[in-house]
Amino acid sequence: MNPNHPKKGSQTRVDPIKNLKDIKSIKKLLKDNPRNHALFVMGINTNLRASDLVNITVGQVRHLKSGEDLVLKEVKTGKSRRITLNGACVTAIQDLLESSNLTDGDPLFKSRKGAKLIIPSVSRLVKSWCKQINLKGNFAAHTLRKTWGYHQRVTFNTDIPTLMECFNHSTQKQTLTYLCVQPEEIRGVYENEL
Repeated sequence: MNPNHPKKGSQTRVDPIKNLKDIKSIKKLLKDNPRNHALFVMGINTNLRASDLVNITVGQVRHLKSGEDLVLKEVKTGKSRRITLNGACVTAIQDLLESSNLTDGDPLFKSRKGAKLIIPSVSRLVKSWCKQINLKGNFAAHTLRKTWGYHQRVTFNTDIPTLMECFNHSTQKQTLTYLCVQPEEIRGVYENEL
């Protein structure tokens, strides 16, 4: 039994990376490591869980262009998903492929030993990137997906029902909690005067 593990039924909350300046700092930090850069860029530009990111194979993405869909089966739900990749994702993938000799059957994100990355390794990477730029908070693999959702809501003003659908959540309350909507934000709504 790991004493640091949360108790059964409890949840550990991780934070999104809220500041765009911090995102740019991490991208700059990773610019010389194509695998880590691609992992970070894909994580914050899609709503994929880390378990789905590490299961992507080279053959699934090698020929994709910006605006085309990555089709995969979610590990957690077993459902088929279509994720449209933006230009940042495609560029990061192409940079990774040009810097390595990966074949179509290889995992896109390989460990140093040649196997696919595992979730604890992704968590360690995310924690170390955040620590290296002196970012305070609780960060782990799920930070990438939460960062995507946070910026969809705050930076791009995507509405909650759309994000609920993207995340495949069953209630808006679940999505609001997931997106770190703070009580003070809700109180602020009541202060708006007509």
